[in-house]
Amino acid sequence: MESGSSSGGFRLHEELELQEFQDKFVIRSKESPSDGFSIGRREGNIESLAEDASSTSPSKTTTIYGVVGTIRLLAGNYVLVITSREEAGTFLGFPVYRVNSMKFLPCNDALKLSTCQEKRDEAYFMALLKTVESTPGLYYSYGTDITLNLQRRHRLMDGWMTKPIWKQADPRFVWNKNLMVELIECKLDGFAIPLLQGSFQAAPLELKGLPATITLISRRCTRRLGTRMWRRGANLEGDTANFIETEQILEAESFKSSLLQIRGSIPLLWEQIVDLSYKPRLRVINHEETSKVVERHFHDLSQRYGETMVLDLTDRHGDEGQLGAAYASEVEKLPNVRYVSFDFHHICGSSNFENLEVLYEEISEDFEKQGYFLVDAEGTILEEQKGIIRANCIDCLDRTNVTQSFLAQKSLNIQLRRIGVLVPTESFSTFSDNYGKFRTLWAEQGDELSLEYAGTHALKGDLVRYGRQTVVGMIRDGMSALSRYYLNNFQDGIRQDAIDLVSGHYTINRNGASPFQLNGFESISYLPVASALLVGTLTATTLSLQQAGRSAQQFISSALWAGVAAGVMAMVKANGRQLCSRPRLCGLL
Repeated sequence: MESGSSSGGFRLHEELELQEFQDKFVIRSKESPSDGFSIGRREGNIESLAEDASSTSPSKTTTIYGVVGTIRLLAGNYVLVITSREEAGTFLGFPVYRVNSMKFLPCNDALKLSTCQEKRDEAYFMALLKTVESTPGLYYSYGTDITLNLQRRHRLMDGWMTKPIWKQADPRFVWNKNLMVELIECKLDGFAIPLLQGSFQAAPLELKGLPATITLISRRCTRRLGTRMWRRGANLEGDTANFIETEQILEAESFKSSLLQIRGSIPLLWEQIVDLSYKPRLRVINHEETSKVVERHFHDLSQRYGETMVLDLTDRHGDEGQLGAAYASEVEKLPNVRYVSFDFHHICGSSNFENLEVLYEEISEDFEKQGYFLVDAEGTILEEQKGIIRANCIDCLDRTNVTQSFLAQKSLNIQLRRIGVLVPTESFSTFSDNYGKFRTLWAEQGDELSLEYAGTHALKGDLVRYGRQTVVGMIRDGMSALSRYYLNNFQDGIRQDAIDLVSGHYTINRNGASPFQLNGFESISYLPVASALLVGTLTATTLSLQQAGRSAQQFISSALWAGVAAGVMAMVKANGRQLCSRPRLCGLL
């Protein structure tokens, strides 16, 4: 059934049967076999089962768990389906699933009629789709939308939950919004699954013998999706990179409470282009629209969340200090926005997690005034959150996650006292088992968000898990930092292209020039060339130096090779940007 569930809301088809024929794919509900559609393998046209009668038997039949959507390339249509999943927890009584694997079904038989350049381009596009198949951190539910926070859900009009789930969803947080378009146009509402990218973590608690549940949901905004180095700052519309709404939900004693926090890249126009250096320079882009960009960003936040408090966790010196100063200057022009600078590295270092109390003393009055959302068993609203904390560092990952987990714990104490579980002198942190689960939720969420943006686990995870840095954690952080360097310099250009393709930021144009026709230095770029040049010249220099004492000729040869090695190193350094993996579809947006 496409609609109708135990709660009277809309429900998606759950287990689906995928039948493969020579000329088409057929996807139908296992529960309601008459509900389904076919898609032709030549050009990818979708038809309802009523219009598609087939007397032949399929060559293969498998079970899939959802249709993510479709994307049309130069010579065909590609259908993305969920091939495996696992339950991650429940949201308001509905199971929530994590996508474990996806697969694109190619409907591109017309490719053989394409030109040679079109075939080459289609092959690269298809390689990008393979990258998309392994996208981390995707979640969904068949029975309810998970993109709306608790407070907003309670403000919706009666009957909202009877709408198709894709209509209920907040479009900012629907990862496959662009991919669902064709399904929606064909009125396949029961198959259109809004996927959330971010994190979903849940854990049972027991507080003084009372059962409770804590759920942590992070929702990544799709307006400026991308990778760590290729999507920084804001665009001209005021949308920022790595913008995430995080909601902590507590269910205890027939009450439900919720705290919202947000994070996002500093909403200025700035960049940090990879160039083979470990820490590329930050550059603030001087633009006449800068003030309006910041104004647009915070106007959107005030409309959605109320008054905003900015926590800027960047360093006060160096490149970060200059960026933070420019940010502070712009925010001070705005009404109803409070800017707080907290140099996390200077005050907390790598292990002094408790020093965040210094920050809390400064912001506690405004933070507690913002409040949280609280409803009782009958759905009566007892408290509403009236504002929002917007935290950022440079990546909005490691320092930000530590700080948000600290504030979430502070709010949790207030909520538990409000509903009578704790007395005013008690703290949640004294319940060691429950506190351990809380910290684990925040640490695992930090890892997941970091994987999506930077490609590695979060740094400073030990501060969240244990409140201190451990030797094992330091080693893990070092390995993650090296992995980030490699991925950012030599892989993320391709990953950014894949994101731009499926999110609709890049539009396929059959009549336009190929985006993959390379010229100049870019055609011989990336790690193999840089490595081969350096290793080759250094090896030749070493070998010749070993022979240098035998004759003047060998000495001259050694000097020559040393000069060549120095020249190659200088060339690599000077052309670092060209030797790194760069996005080719949209570049810097």
